[in-house]
Amino acid sequence: MRSLYALLFSIIFFNAAFSQETITISGQILDAESKEPLAFANVAVHELDTNALVTGAISDEQGRFTIDGVALGEYRLYFSFIGFATLERTVVAGGLNNVFDLGKVELLPSAQSLGEVEVVGQQATTNADLNTKTFSLEDNIAQSGGSVMDAMKTLPGVTFDQEGKVVLRGSDKVVVLINGKQSSLTGFGNQKGLANIPASNIEKIEIINNPSAKYDANGFAGIVNIIYKKERQAGLNGDVGLSFGLGALGKRRADTPTDLGSYSVNPKLIPSLNLNYKKGKLNYFLQSEFILQEALPNNEFTTRNYDDGRNILSQVPENRRQFRSIVNGGVDYDLDDRNSLTFSGLYDREKHIDTAQVAFVDMDANQRNRFYSWQEEEITRFINATVNYRHSFAQPGHTLSASAQYTQGLEDETYSLNDSSAVRIGTDKTNIRAIENTTSISTDYVRPLRSGRMELGAKLRIRRLPVDYTITPGNQSIIYPGLGSFSDWGENLYAGYVNYVLEKETFDIETGLRAEQTDVFYDLDPVNSYYPNNDKYDYFELFPSARFTYKLGGHNKLSVFYNRRIDRPGEPELRIFPKYDDPELLKVGNPYLRPQFTNALELAHKYSWSTGSIFTAVYHRMIKDQYMRVYSIDASNPDYDIVNRIYQNTGRATNTGIELLLAQDISNKVKVSGTFNWYSNAIDAYQGTLLFPYERTFTVEESTADAWNAKLNAELQLEHDLAIQLTGIYYSDKNIPQGKELSRSSVDLGLKKSFWDKKAELTFSATDIFNRFGIRQEVTDQGFTALYQNYFETQIFRLGLRYKL
Repeated sequence: MRSLYALLFSIIFFNAAFSQETITISGQILDAESKEPLAFANVAVHELDTNALVTGAISDEQGRFTIDGVALGEYRLYFSFIGFATLERTVVAGGLNNVFDLGKVELLPSAQSLGEVEVVGQQATTNADLNTKTFSLEDNIAQSGGSVMDAMKTLPGVTFDQEGKVVLRGSDKVVVLINGKQSSLTGFGNQKGLANIPASNIEKIEIINNPSAKYDANGFAGIVNIIYKKERQAGLNGDVGLSFGLGALGKRRADTPTDLGSYSVNPKLIPSLNLNYKKGKLNYFLQSEFILQEALPNNEFTTRNYDDGRNILSQVPENRRQFRSIVNGGVDYDLDDRNSLTFSGLYDREKHIDTAQVAFVDMDANQRNRFYSWQEEEITRFINATVNYRHSFAQPGHTLSASAQYTQGLEDETYSLNDSSAVRIGTDKTNIRAIENTTSISTDYVRPLRSGRMELGAKLRIRRLPVDYTITPGNQSIIYPGLGSFSDWGENLYAGYVNYVLEKETFDIETGLRAEQTDVFYDLDPVNSYYPNNDKYDYFELFPSARFTYKLGGHNKLSVFYNRRIDRPGEPELRIFPKYDDPELLKVGNPYLRPQFTNALELAHKYSWSTGSIFTAVYHRMIKDQYMRVYSIDASNPDYDIVNRIYQNTGRATNTGIELLLAQDISNKVKVSGTFNWYSNAIDAYQGTLLFPYERTFTVEESTADAWNAKLNAELQLEHDLAIQLTGIYYSDKNIPQGKELSRSSVDLGLKKSFWDKKAELTFSATDIFNRFGIRQEVTDQGFTALYQNYFETQIFRLGLRYKL
């Protein structure tokens, strides 16, 4: 099998498309003596090196000129008018800035006259920005018909943990944006919605490892920005699609002895409809998808070996039946040439029923000593309503925008718990109902300069998340007493930023400062016996960011970055109510968690040639007060041991790594590329105190371990509009607090056939063909060791048809 993987990895690649940009050059031509505007003056744009004419313009009656669509590069501009001396200016555009305002260009009178200048235009290609890597999903065949999460696992440096969180360069502290903004679909601090966003609705995904000051300061590992498709063609256009799939065709490990076991050969039916209609000043857009499926989002085997000689195996299969509908739509309204409004909304509703039968097996006696079953009925709903206003001043690129956004997330989760064993016979029931309300108001101002731009902005965000917890205890209830029946969490954020960009012939500079004031409270039911005090605190922090780029040549750049960022725990990490899917391995939050802060440094280099490019980055992050789940035995129950998995601040850590991206077009029909990310996680020794369900210490041992992941892809265009894509992914072992996560791998295959004059598209995709992408962790703590294996549904085969209207 290893030789097969090696062969596959040797012929496959990742297809990364770096964005190409154009710039706009503007200004106003004046008489230097009278200060009067010069109408119909000439502006000629020449290449700096060859002096070849590229394009040009003529000023209007106010002396203003605008030149759009100029490719990135270095140019010399000539300003001329009959009776005036010619003036020269230099513009250097490397992708950092896309509007260059030359301000007032003053010409001195001259006795000499100038001959006529011919104005022509032509295209050129240059490098993209080192800080933002953009990946188109148009040709991502191997993940076609899947979700954004399926597509993202092929992106460089991106992995996922056992809870579905995005892990970027070894860290799960990642911010996921939708069209540049946080939304209810991906949550504020979680990314559960990614598994339900159809990749077919997405135009591209951006990875920003070193965000500037204009972005929120949270997410030390970086930002993933998901950009929806939006047509702007006149008239009606869109597409309709239907996808059918089967998941979990094979079982990585045999089920424990229960009647139900884990779901396999899970059917999935996904119809979709996307429409866009543009007429005059109005542009309407609608994207929708409906998911009807059986699934296995978790299938957790946990083997616990206790120091006293006991060896216990349990399996928690989360067998799911699910219906989900996602509708995203809105309207763009151009009030006039300079003012526009966009109204948009998103509605996402899901209902699923999860069923599990959990056997606790004595591995020495080979007998089931406990049988536990549960059923979860959960309804989640996400609503997002946004209004955006944009004003464009006469000067190109000079804009003022404002945005107001309201999001609501509903979680209504009911667990019916049943236990039948020598330990206890009983039935419990719990219900959690949480409604999160978030209101955001922001404004941004952009002023182009002669060789860069100035950005200013402010933001107010108010979040409230009350939780009601209802318990119906049965005989010998397993529910912890004294939890209370409610909690109320809230956060107010006040922010402002300034960001400055300077672009010169041999170097670029971007520097900014973001200031954030944060007020937090967490109120608990007074009857809660584990956390005696409500929590309330506030803090003011400054978050500087800086970048310096040295241009070694037209296709050769070197950049140095610095960022300070924060990661704030959200309500899921703070929630005091345990999750009882496995009563002997309880997951619970910690209301006393504090934010973690990170200082990050990076050195990046990119070299491009006509058929490919190579990107290299070396990064180092210093983390203070990091938080994560820790394992600890709860010995309060005399009948059986309980292992708690509790969020806790665990001190200092560092993350150091190297990232490589290589892309090469072998021919116009064969594209190959690959990514490699090596990193070292160093975790300092730490001893802390847990308060739930009683006070006790926990220890994190000092550890340093290297890890790496590689992603390779190959795409072949065949005759008759047939394309094939093969993707290979490998994640090595890596250290985690109290243990390590073991290696895993995946091989994906995709086929795409276009027909009916390319109006129809038939796709077949197979993800994780060999079923090797499950998560395995080895954990050691006082009194026990544990092997955690989550063989959730990663192997999915899909057939899809999409027709363009």
